[in-house]
Amino acid sequence: MKNMKIGKIDGSITRIGNLMFIIILISLFSCALKKNTSQKIMEESVHQTEGLIQAKNDLLVGKSKAICYSGFRTGQHPDRGDGAKNPSYEEVLEDLEILSEKLNFQLIRIYDSGENSELVLRVIEENNINIKVMLGIWLRAELSNHNTCSWLTEPIPQDELEQNKKLNLVEIEKGISLANEFKDIVVAVNVGNEALVDWNDHKVNTDTIITYVQKVKKSIYQDVTVADNYKWWADNGAELAKVVDFVSVHIYPIWEGKDINEGLSFSIENLEEVKRTIPNAKIVITEAGWPSVAYEFGERASEEKQKQYYNEFMSWTQEMNITTFWFEAFDEDWKGETNNMMGAEKHWGLYTVDRNPKEVIKAQLITN
Repeated sequence: MKNMKIGKIDGSITRIGNLMFIIILISLFSCALKKNTSQKIMEESVHQTEGLIQAKNDLLVGKSKAICYSGFRTGQHPDRGDGAKNPSYEEVLEDLEILSEKLNFQLIRIYDSGENSELVLRVIEENNINIKVMLGIWLRAELSNHNTCSWLTEPIPQDELEQNKKLNLVEIEKGISLANEFKDIVVAVNVGNEALVDWNDHKVNTDTIITYVQKVKKSIYQDVTVADNYKWWADNGAELAKVVDFVSVHIYPIWEGKDINEGLSFSIENLEEVKRTIPNAKIVITEAGWPSVAYEFGERASEEKQKQYYNEFMSWTQEMNITTFWFEAFDEDWKGETNNMMGAEKHWGLYTVDRNPKEVIKAQLITN
């Protein structure tokens, strides 16, 4: 009986050992399959989109990897009608050192020509930071878009629209001045950000923006562009494309109902759609990203999925010689709904608002 019992125990141990061995093999096979599948997707994407490959000299200042930067921390915000509360000199310096030294970003995008943007340029110049800048000229609403913008509940008063036109001209002059003052740092100027789409609250007529672009081009030596959603460019952008030096598109698969398994392929389809309408356009992607948290998207938003989209998309655009500004550097909790900290608008950064790295950055820091 004793020997039989020992035999049973030995047999159980053997079976457990075999089971553990099988589990380990399955785990290793799954990891290898996932890696091979991801690599295969990347290889097929490059092969199938040869029409999107640009020349190396189509890269903005020779850079594929770039990033969007504002820098507003908790308690800070741009002017929303009651004045701005901007980051300090020291805070901007800390951010730019993170981006340039830790992450090797040498090209950033800023969105307006206000005090905060001027400070960014000054910090770069005074500290000899190895960063070039795509400068923004922010355009306020000149048309009331209340019929198609979901958060505009009533028409924008006409006197406010008229005042906005005057403020836009002031902003344009300021952008021209900064581009000329910091000509060794500013490499391109963007006139208007998502001011052409029907769903936004600061709409400007296309012909007006063309006039603004022409005015800026006459006043600076840098390239001039307009940044907007890929769909607007595909459907309406042919005339504007004739005026700008390159076409700047925004791509957000998650906003269009896609999960991470379709992130890269859908993004490629977006660019192909633009190319069909504007075949000779030089393309720069001025916004593309994936949020780490978002009540709007549920499980489709996570740090792991953000890391996957960043790695896949930025690798693919590098192969295509397409400059891509990842949106964005740091979370900004002033955005979106004030009382909902889980809103997507607050969580697009590679770092949290407290400057803690997310998973995609942790992996890069370990590698470096």
